Amino acid sequence: MLSTLEARLHDYKCMFVRNNMIVVHVDLNLLKALDALLEEGSVVGAADRLHLTQPAMSRALARIRRVMNDQVLVRSGHTMTPTPRATAVREQVHALVQQAHTILAAEHEIDLATVERAFTLSWHDAITTAIGPRLLATVTQQAPGIQLRLLAESSTDTNDLRHGRVDLEIGATTPGQSDISHMTAAHDRLVVVTRRDHPIADMTLENYTAAQHLTVSRRGRLHDRIDETLAEHGRRRTVVATVPTSTSALHFVQHSDLLVVVPEFMSRPAIGDLGLRVHRLPIELAPVPVIMAWHQRYDGDRAHAWLRSQAAMEIEKVAAHAFSPEQ
Repeated sequence: MLSTLEARLHDYKCMFVRNNMIVVHVDLNLLKALDALLEEGSVVGAADRLHLTQPAMSRALARIRRVMNDQVLVRSGHTMTPTPRATAVREQVHALVQQAHTILAAEHEIDLATVERAFTLSWHDAITTAIGPRLLATVTQQAPGIQLRLLAESSTDTNDLRHGRVDLEIGATTPGQSDISHMTAAHDRLVVVTRRDHPIADMTLENYTAAQHLTVSRRGRLHDRIDETLAEHGRRRTVVATVPTSTSALHFVQHSDLLVVVPEFMSRPAIGDLGLRVHRLPIELAPVPVIMAWHQRYDGDRAHAWLRSQAAMEIEKVAAHAFSPEQ
């Protein structure tokens, strides 16, 4: 692999030629800066991603422009647009940076006992409740120098993974960016939850649609795919409120006749603690994927890979002990 990287670096060096003479040896730090600039499309974004000051990134861009004899990024209104040459080498630069990172990271085995690092995790609230305590216990025991910073899911789509503000996301959405790696750790089915002594004993479609409902939406949406599916069957339900997290929704249900639909195993700890009742959903819906996502820069990062594997194992454990919904 090293010889392949060296060959590709040699080919890339040959791009920095003026009058048939190599003007400078390629600095891998410049390649990292170029990669960040082309992905972020701005000096500010690239500086934030690489944890540099804006003046330092501006100086790096100036060096890149001199080496390549190309403007690389040009101002276009309030944004910056890559030049044709920058666009042409973008994928090659990204691949070189990722390959170099992987090779260098593989030079030594990780010693968890000596790792000192903080990881920022943005997770669905139910996932945090379901696996957070056990994951933290494992981290504390095996890697005491690692700290976890657990954040709630954002109410809007962000580039936090790309910018380095978040190290690992877990949710139900497949990332659309090509530089974001992901894996599906499990699938969860949706169930209806009520208080234990709810007057509805048999969760038929008629009883379900006649009741009052909560929706769970971090964006405050009062309708979701359940309403769309009901409409296909000529049915509708009455939604009286929406709440941002499944945990808060279950507390509402505990003290009312409201119904809420939540992912079964992700919500299992809170359902058990509150003594709630689980029913089968009277319509067919596809299972909800539990998707872990991270930026490609961490593909070869051994500490990050270890944390991902521990989180995936905890998800699998919880999924294996889900409730059996009552009829």
